[in-house]
Amino acid sequence: MATVHIDRLLETVIRVNGSDIHLHVGRPPVLRIDGRLRSLETKVLDPDDTVALMKSITPERNQQELQEEGGTDFGFAFGDKGRFRVSVFRQRGNLSVVLRLIPTRILTFDEIGLPPMIQALCRRPRGLFLVTGPTGSGKTTTLATMIDYINRQFDRHIITVEDPIEYYHNHAKSLISQREVGVDVPSFAEALRRCLRMDPDVVLVGEMRDLETMESAIRAAETGHLVFATVHTTGAQGTINRIIDAFPVSQQEQIRVQLSVNLMAVLSQVLLPRVTSGRVAAYEFLLVTPAISNLIRENKTYRIDSSIQTGKKYGMQLLDDHLWQLYDRELCAGDECLERARFPSDFQGKMDDKARGQAGPGGLLARHDALAKEAEQAEREKG
Repeated sequence: MATVHIDRLLETVIRVNGSDIHLHVGRPPVLRIDGRLRSLETKVLDPDDTVALMKSITPERNQQELQEEGGTDFGFAFGDKGRFRVSVFRQRGNLSVVLRLIPTRILTFDEIGLPPMIQALCRRPRGLFLVTGPTGSGKTTTLATMIDYINRQFDRHIITVEDPIEYYHNHAKSLISQREVGVDVPSFAEALRRCLRMDPDVVLVGEMRDLETMESAIRAAETGHLVFATVHTTGAQGTINRIIDAFPVSQQEQIRVQLSVNLMAVLSQVLLPRVTSGRVAAYEFLLVTPAISNLIRENKTYRIDSSIQTGKKYGMQLLDDHLWQLYDRELCAGDECLERARFPSDFQGKMDDKARGQAGPGGLLARHDALAKEAEQAEREKG
């Protein structure tokens, strides 16, 4: 009964182009469609339902982990229709299950609207490329597109380290090895330590979640590999600060130097619903030029936003500027863009100006520039 039930749920989320299924005691199954939660018109789940549904899809090893740790994550294939990433956890004494649909088809650069410069960066032989954003912002899809492009265009050995594996890649022009944390290797840090002996050209780190993994990823880029990694941060400037701040103060100077030499780019993204249907990604893109490299080395990251603004000829853009384009072209609702803006008060002011017919180009960066000048002045006075 539970298997039939779960199959129906999985088929439903695929049919309606949803992204997630939530199974909680006391509610009917809930789907996330275009970023919004929608309850199905079916029975309210009781504790026996969630246990039966969980057992119908969860491997024995993960059921054991659930007993010991109170939660577990894994991925599974639903025939050839799609793959799901699953999180099972206890809350208020009951089991809850959340399933994320991973599409079988990998999208192209054009389909997800990635900045054109990213294709050129995928050709580079070495460096660190960070993809950042909150949970559910499409980081995995973006990385899958980049890995697929390298796999089809170049002869490389690509090693991915993921928890769990989401998109499956087949060997094309490249060789591809996908290692799952908890199944093929105990941790991200251990996988990175070992992968450098496997003759890799490209390494994908599913998540830089601890100091050891960050160190290993930076070292892999430093030793002549192209490394892609994700971080749960918003904005390029915040990402660089977050990595530096993760290290003890005594190491921060050294990490600044290492990042200034090895960091190639930061792509920060958010997903928001289109006015019509479906979702669209908004990007902040930082390409590390010699000038930006100096800012990182000299601990002047507060000036990075201004550098992004002046680096438009390299394809750089601030998140709020891209959100404004989506709003201005009426692709996304104003409140959705405002909710995701890094500087909501500036964004609101610009929306008010547009409503009064006064909106001109630019304007969102006025406050950024003022803050950068104040920080620089304070730095001088300290010196």
